[in-house]
Amino acid sequence: MSRFVVKKTPIVGLQVIQRHLLGDERGYFERMFCSEELQSIIGSRKIVQINHTQTAKAGIVRGMHFQYPPYAEMKFVSCLRGEVFDVAVDLRQESPTFLKWHAETLSQNNHKTFIIPEGFAHGFQALSDDCEMIYFHTVAYKQEAEAGLNALDTRLAIDWPLTAIERSLRDQQHLMLTDDFAGIKL
Repeated sequence: MSRFVVKKTPIVGLQVIQRHLLGDERGYFERMFCSEELQSIIGSRKIVQINHTQTAKAGIVRGMHFQYPPYAEMKFVSCLRGEVFDVAVDLRQESPTFLKWHAETLSQNNHKTFIIPEGFAHGFQALSDDCEMIYFHTVAYKQEAEAGLNALDTRLAIDWPLTAIERSLRDQQHLMLTDDFAGIKL
């Protein structure tokens, strides 16, 4: 019996896993990832880095981050505590959904994982105080390959559910998109 149901989103490549719990009156057991069960998604990639983040206040926006090839990464993103509005923006050159975004609400209660493949920027907004997230990455962080989009860029028009507060200086300094932004060639 699989512990995962994988669902497609309107943007090709973005997927959501619904995780199934095994539980009783004592609590539950939850599988977060299994390369064998998710082989059709992860292919020959390996999880090489796991990151955990905590966000203190509802309204905080983090992102929109990505890495350029050859360090472009697939991410498996889950919320362990609280609730977040998790967003991926398609940056793939020649994609029919180039610069379109899709969001999923991830929470400790809905047990979803957002699968964000290579060629997407990723960010989120905390919808509750004291949110914790865990990310499984297929490529390690490389400072020289990192980049970002401005989460408040009107060209992206991300419909953040709350007023954005307390963005990091790095995230505030990401430039707005210009017409010459060609995206990522994978």
